[in-house]
Amino acid sequence: MNTIRQIQSLNKRELENAVPPEASWHADYRDTAYIYIGGLPYDLSEGDVVTIFSQFGEPVHVNLVRDKETGKSRGFAFLKYEDQRSTDLAVDNLGGATVLGRILRVDHVRYKRREDEGEEDNIAKLLGETAVEHASDRGADGERQKRRRGDGDAAEERRRPLLKEEIELEKLIRDHDEEDPMKEFLIEEKKEESISPSSPS
Repeated sequence: MNTIRQIQSLNKRELENAVPPEASWHADYRDTAYIYIGGLPYDLSEGDVVTIFSQFGEPVHVNLVRDKETGKSRGFAFLKYEDQRSTDLAVDNLGGATVLGRILRVDHVRYKRREDEGEEDNIAKLLGETAVEHASDRGADGERQKRRRGDGDAAEERRRPLLKEEIELEKLIRDHDEEDPMKEFLIEEKKEESISPSSPS
């Protein structure tokens, strides 16, 4: 609890004194995109942690520390964002937040991955291949850049269930014959449907 108060006090002083970003205490951690999360409810999964913390950016790696014997969560995790600036937002906004009756402690950390974690980011694997395919099929670079910046609308769009038209579009892109000269036209037509789906009758 003292660490949470110290961080809140630091942030308050910086606001009162109009400290520029490059002079902020956060600047000491510009070399790491990881945060430490303590005080997690024991029944939260990796997906729950990602959902909570994705409101401040796009997580790319998470290690929810588990007991080696039982496999149960030990109540703390390490999470890496795609953009380091998201760590500042998460530390400032979620440190001291209450989740299922427990107070979260969120702080910057210089995290070294264990050998068994590998070098690859694991969020895509944890959340399933369908979400990854959906994101890669969007195609528009602008849409991807929005997600990289942690745009709230893009994050919300990723969490909502897919519409029938979007599912059909994914299937068409994935399964339709590459040699068919009509494929591009059909995909564009289906994209139009998914942007403005017909209302149920």
